[in-house]
Amino acid sequence: MTQESSTRPPAANATSPGRLALKRFVRHRLALGGTIVLLAIIIMTVLGPFLLGIDPNAVDPSQIRKPPSDTHLLGTDSAGRDVLARLIAGGQVSLLVGLTAALTATLIGLLLGAVAGFFGGWVDSILSRVTDVVLSFPTLIVVIIIVAFAGPSIPTLILAVGLFEWPTAFRLVRGLTLSLRDQDSIRAVRGLGAGTPRILFKHVMPAVFAPLTVVATLLVAQAILLEAGLSFLGLGVPAPTASWGSMLNEAQSFTVLQEMPWLWIPAGSIIALTVLAVNFIGDGLRDASDPRRT
Repeated sequence: MTQESSTRPPAANATSPGRLALKRFVRHRLALGGTIVLLAIIIMTVLGPFLLGIDPNAVDPSQIRKPPSDTHLLGTDSAGRDVLARLIAGGQVSLLVGLTAALTATLIGLLLGAVAGFFGGWVDSILSRVTDVVLSFPTLIVVIIIVAFAGPSIPTLILAVGLFEWPTAFRLVRGLTLSLRDQDSIRAVRGLGAGTPRILFKHVMPAVFAPLTVVATLLVAQAILLEAGLSFLGLGVPAPTASWGSMLNEAQSFTVLQEMPWLWIPAGSIIALTVLAVNFIGDGLRDASDPRRT
């Protein structure tokens, strides 16, 4: 072999699993488009209040339910508040609740699933039965009851949604951990004297991270829809804080549905667009994490 060929960088760097997964994700057009859309929505909710310069809670009785105009690009609501300003402010609340609740549910499912799968026996049996009990209750009904007793607030929404959306992540992590714990690599690490916490946090949890991200993205979409549904029912964030679901509350009147579409179409459209974008990202992550795809 020549000196030039001996100094050539190894081909493994160019075809590492991470780079292959990234290439598969980028080739997934819907996932790439969903990422762009979601980033645009996040940027809008973060920078929009500074660029627009309108207080979303400012009431103007002379501008009640006015159609879109140069002053109010998306019109005003039943209190004379700017719809565009409330749409942007509502995005901050809806995305905060969706992302934080999904993260809470994912972490709970990760920890409990890893423990159940690794220890097995009575620990696995108890946690699996608890999961079955949680799955037997309709999530929306349970969350409504919790919010009704605790009172509507952002922390209550996050905890209520997060505490009843973890079984999906639990089942995934538990199944993967069951298959990992008997592998030779885990046995070798255990034989070298590594304790259970080290094995779980250093070897098991990183191995389930890739498929868990797919579940996490789907949980984000579910959490956003749950928050929108609760706010639509008046059990979401307390007034006058804006959220996409509370903006849809205006659509309960047939007069609004027929004659004032600017009061509900923007909020409904942004919810649908965000959930679709998150679902497309989840599909792309699922395909990207599948080593059988080229």
